[in-house]
Amino acid sequence: MSDMQQLEFFAIPSPCIGICQSGPRGYCKGCFRSREERLHWLQIDDQTKRLVVKACNRRKQAWMRKKAEPKVQNKLGEQQDLF
Repeated sequence: MSDMQQLEFFAIPSPCIGICQSGPRGYCKGCFRSREERLHWLQIDDQTKRLVVKACNRRKQAWMRKKAEPKVQNKLGEQQDLF
C-alpha cells in the first residue's frame, strides 16, 4: 500500500439522491456526477470514489453560485437613482 492510500473501514456511499436527470453539461442534476462516473461507480476504487465525491461537491457549489448570480444582479437593478 502506498503512502497516498488510506485504509478504508467503511464503504464510500454513492452520492445519488434519486433525481437521476442529466443537465445540459451531462452532469446529473441530483448528485452532479458525470455519466461515466455514474456508470462505473461500483467498479472504481475507494480513492477514486473520494475524488469523484469531491468533484461533485465542487460542481454543486459552482452551480449554486451561478444560480444565485441573477438574484444579485436583479437587486442591483432595482436601486433608485440618487440624482
